[in-house]
Amino acid sequence: MAADTALELAQALIRCPSVTPDEGGALALVESVLAPAGFAVHRPVFSEPGQPDVENLFARYGREGPCLAFAGHTDVVPAGDPAGWKHDPFGGVVADGMLHGRGAADMKGGVAAMLAAALGFVRDRGPGLRGSVAFLLTGDEEGPAVNGTVKLLRWAAERGERFDACLLGEPTNPERLGDMIKIGRRGSLTGRLTVRGSQGHVAYPHLAANPIPALARIVIRLAEPLDGGTARFDASNLEWTSLDVGNAATNVIPAVARGVFNVRFNDLWDPETLAAALRARVGAAAARAAFTHDFDAPNTRAVLTEPGRLTDLLGTAVEAETGRRPALSTMGGTSDARFIKDHCAVVEFGLVGRTMHGTDEHVATADLETLTRIYRRFLDLYFA
Repeated sequence: MAADTALELAQALIRCPSVTPDEGGALALVESVLAPAGFAVHRPVFSEPGQPDVENLFARYGREGPCLAFAGHTDVVPAGDPAGWKHDPFGGVVADGMLHGRGAADMKGGVAAMLAAALGFVRDRGPGLRGSVAFLLTGDEEGPAVNGTVKLLRWAAERGERFDACLLGEPTNPERLGDMIKIGRRGSLTGRLTVRGSQGHVAYPHLAANPIPALARIVIRLAEPLDGGTARFDASNLEWTSLDVGNAATNVIPAVARGVFNVRFNDLWDPETLAAALRARVGAAAARAAFTHDFDAPNTRAVLTEPGRLTDLLGTAVEAETGRRPALSTMGGTSDARFIKDHCAVVEFGLVGRTMHGTDEHVATADLETLTRIYRRFLDLYFA
């Protein structure tokens, strides 16, 4: 592909139906623009029993340090019913100053801006660049994240690749481009609770054991605050996502009641200490009721990159192009930063995310151009 403007690249990427775990031509397109520019490109495929194979991409320009990596994903969530969209979700249509399509915000638009910025940078700096620029792109971020970035980083490390810093291009801005840099992410822990009683007739409760009151006590107990937050993180938060007894009858006491919850937690906890604290609360609330309490795996830990040179350079680039100094935040869900942090410092900055995963996902074409300039200015500052 000859075109290297962010808009053209984003349109081309959106037209690749790369719904997790399908590559859909997206990584092939990335290779087609990076390889002619002098990047060494690899597309390893990773496997795991019980999971679909996933293709990933690693590319690097230069062999010297320092090495700055751009990271992201080309896979997208399903579009749902195309009839509910104003435009073809895989058409890459531009209308009224907006680029429409699945992945426009999350995060093919961000990948396109990275590519455009990096291509311009290496074209201008050429072989005289003292340092390296790399790309870490996966097709498994929106899925189970088993055969994606975590294995790509391990694969790169085994080949002797080292990274000094990473910019992850997830859509970090809530309202306007320039609002927010993510310097961390909360951890995530999912728990599954089963309370067991014995089935019986509602008119003869002494002949049965209703599990619902015990589950209700547990729900109330786990709703109590876990902590008051920390200097960089809000308070940890537990939300129940399912309560179920599977009982269609109105005159039968059920035998089993189940609940599922998810906790987004700060750096006061890790999955092990949090699980222990929750088990203690459940045990106290359940009293004599029989229950089992399990946690899904894998769980994620809180991620934090302390403010410093990396955040200063990125903040300066954002402010120069938008006129706004971005806030440093740890809000939101998880991202592949949870894997990257084990290899180098990582910060996140991308497009406005208001429409991500939604019907009629779109981004402003002007934001694509501005984001490209931000990434390019960041490259210039980093390698100054």
